[in-house]
Amino acid sequence: MYKVLLVDDEILVREAISAKIQWQQLGFELAGDCENGKDAIEFLEETPVDVVLTDICMPYVDGMALSKYIYENMPQTTTIIFSGYGDFDYAKQAIQYKVAEYILKPVTAKELSEVLSRIKGKLDGERRQEEKLDELTKVYHNYTKNEALIVSRILSRLVMGTQAVETSLQELEEFGVSVVGLVYRVVTIDIDVYSGLYEIDDELKKESALMSFVVENISSEIVDNHKAGLAYRDSDNRVCILFFTNKPKEFATEVSSICREIKDTVYQAMKLSVSMGIGISVNKLENLSKSYDSAAKILKYRYTKGSGVIFDCEKLRPVENPMELERNLKDIASAVRGRDKELLEDILNHIEERIKAGYVTRNRTVAYLQQVLRILHEIVYETNENFKLQDSDVSGITEARSLTEAMKLIRNYAKAGMEAVSEAGYSSGELQAIMAMDYIKENYNNPDLSLNQICSYLSISTSRFSSIFKEATGKTFMEVLTNVRMERAKQLLRQTSLKNYEIAERVGFSDPHYFSIAFKKMTGKTPKEYAREI
Repeated sequence: MYKVLLVDDEILVREAISAKIQWQQLGFELAGDCENGKDAIEFLEETPVDVVLTDICMPYVDGMALSKYIYENMPQTTTIIFSGYGDFDYAKQAIQYKVAEYILKPVTAKELSEVLSRIKGKLDGERRQEEKLDELTKVYHNYTKNEALIVSRILSRLVMGTQAVETSLQELEEFGVSVVGLVYRVVTIDIDVYSGLYEIDDELKKESALMSFVVENISSEIVDNHKAGLAYRDSDNRVCILFFTNKPKEFATEVSSICREIKDTVYQAMKLSVSMGIGISVNKLENLSKSYDSAAKILKYRYTKGSGVIFDCEKLRPVENPMELERNLKDIASAVRGRDKELLEDILNHIEERIKAGYVTRNRTVAYLQQVLRILHEIVYETNENFKLQDSDVSGITEARSLTEAMKLIRNYAKAGMEAVSEAGYSSGELQAIMAMDYIKENYNNPDLSLNQICSYLSISTSRFSSIFKEATGKTFMEVLTNVRMERAKQLLRQTSLKNYEIAERVGFSDPHYFSIAFKKMTGKTPKEYAREI
């Protein structure tokens, strides 16, 4: 029976509820009733109950203040509020204080009975979970005193290579454990909720050793059923499996299949998500540490891949293309300058999908996403100098626990950037001039770059473009193109020992002689004279 306290300042309401609810049939016992929150708090300090039924509007201490007190001091107690107020603010507060049900008056006996039945189902589930946890705790305490713990420590030393193989095998033999095979693989298992992907409270941290024990038990049972190896826990409470076989051909498939079975069973039994790293195959026990290291290392990709993933070191892995990511940065600039929100969203989605598809480390991902932030700031700042890139924006990417979380921050910053661009109020002509400048800077090395080509890119007539461009820049298209090419040529002359014809080719001149003429016309010196002076 679960104990209930009824709180309402109207005695008729208390009497009606007390009389009309079939408490025992529903699995409850009415422990008492109070006329206000003050009396209820005094009652609860002397007589803890499982459920509190309370009105909101009462003297001295109202129902919401009582709910707050229960939330802060008696987290195991469930609160149900019934009130004549349908105000959304009350409902929001109720959610804040973890109120289980919010019922509007007048409430019927049938309605309240249905609510109590739902609460009983919830309390029954919690009680079963507590009983299960208590039983596991007892088993766990016994485990820490028995030989299974000793065997785990021996296996850990064997796999980590911190003890001679012969010594470890002899010690295992004393407990009737044999490790013999032609091929070996080590699998590491991490419980995702304790992995750093999520924020966890102190209570969950205390449970981590116990939960690891549960995962080890499930893994051990499944591995034993398949006669495929040994499950154990290392010194950091990480669950590991040492697989070994005399049938190398079927080994990879068997290991993957067993790992999937373990992952699914752990979730079904405990609603825990686990990620698993399958290390490389080795032919000697002396090389087990290499298999372990590879398995532990590959689990670091959870930052980009997410939780509940099985990683296999020996499967082909797509590698990210740095050039494609570079192109994405240019596409971002074009989308922002063109005020194309949909295109920008598509580019950010593509970036996230591309990083997830490849095996990209957390450090490389963070560095790249910080580049995305900076390019967003740089391009938006061109049109709105009030747009800032704060240290907290950059550190937020660093501190994000997963790629998904980091991309959410990027999207929020991009949204703010697009709003800032809109506020700047550029005309369509000015935006087209900006996009044209961007296009020239990216394609100046193309000797065939022409006015027609850029107008085709912008979908605008040559006469219209010439007018817009001249008004925005004060120069013609050819003057700007030549200027960009000459500035790049000067940079190459300063920083490289390339010959004139090589520089001419790199900056978009097919004729080296014409390049020299154009260079002297702009700088007053030939390329050789300029290089000599430098």
